[in-house]
Amino acid sequence: MELRHLQHFVAVAEDRHFTRAAERLMVSQSGLSASIRALERDLRAPLFVRSTRRVTLTEAGRALLVEAERILAQVRAAHEAVAAVQGVVRGTLSLGAEQCVAGVHVAGLLAAFRQRHPEVEIRLRQEGGLALAEDVAAGRLDLAFAYRTRADSDQLRSVPLATEPMTLLCHPEHPLAAAGPDLTLGDLAEEVFVDFHPGWGPRRATDEAFASACVLRTVSLEVNDVHSLLDLVEEGLGVAAVPRHFRHKRDSLHAASLADTGKAVYETVALLPPPHATSPAARALMKLLERDRR
Repeated sequence: MELRHLQHFVAVAEDRHFTRAAERLMVSQSGLSASIRALERDLRAPLFVRSTRRVTLTEAGRALLVEAERILAQVRAAHEAVAAVQGVVRGTLSLGAEQCVAGVHVAGLLAAFRQRHPEVEIRLRQEGGLALAEDVAAGRLDLAFAYRTRADSDQLRSVPLATEPMTLLCHPEHPLAAAGPDLTLGDLAEEVFVDFHPGWGPRRATDEAFASACVLRTVSLEVNDVHSLLDLVEEGLGVAAVPRHFRHKRDSLHAASLADTGKAVYETVALLPPPHATSPAARALMKLLERDRR
C-alpha cells in the first residue's frame, strides 16, 4: 500500500467522482483509476460502487476512509513538526467554527495568523459544535471554536474562551416585552421558539437549561444561521433564548435576562486534540489567540 494510493482514495471518496478527483489531484483519470484498483487488489476488497454518474463507498471503503484520513493527517503532522523544529510553520491549518462564538474574532485572528505565517494554507469550515468536536477528535480538523457540547476525552480537550448568561429576545410588541427586565424559564413555557438545529452548541445548551428547570418548550422554527434566527424573531414568529452578545446584533429586538439560569449557561471553547497530537499550526494559532486575549 502506497501513500499516494490513500491520497487518491480519499480524493475520490470526498468528490464521489473520478473525473473531478483527477482534476483536483492533477493526474489523469486512467492513472487515478489504476491507483484505486491497485489499492483494492492490495486490500482484497472493492472500495467503491461505480455508476455512470457517481461513485459511492462500499462498507469496506467507509472503514478504510476513517483510517486513511487519520494516516494522512499523521503524515502531514510529521512534515509540519520537522518544519517547526527548523523555525518555520508551514503546511495546512484546518479550522472549524460555530457562528458568532464569544471570546474570539475568527476573521481577525486568521488575518493576523496569515500575516505571521504566510506559508500555511488556511482552511475554514463552519458547522455545528457536535460535528466539529467529532472532526477534531478524528483528526479531520486541527482545532475548532465552538460552544461546549461534550466532555473532554482521550482524543479531545477544550480550552475555555468565554462564558455568557442566557438572554431572551422577542419582538418589542410581544407581551413578554412588558413583563420586566428579568424573566424565568417558567415564564416561557407557553411560547413558540426559534432556535438552531440540535447539532449547534447554543441549541444544546438551551435544551439542557430548560430540561434542568423541568420546563417544556416548543421549538417550531429551526435555522442554521444567526441572522435567520433574528429575522424570524423580528417578524414576531417566535422568541429565542440565545447567548447574551446576540442582542447587540439586532437593536430593534427586546432583550430580557433570564434570572434562574445561572451566570454561565453558554461556554465557548477551543477544541483541540491532545497536546502530543496538536499540529504546529494549531499551536501557533492558539499562541496568537492567547496573546491577543491578554
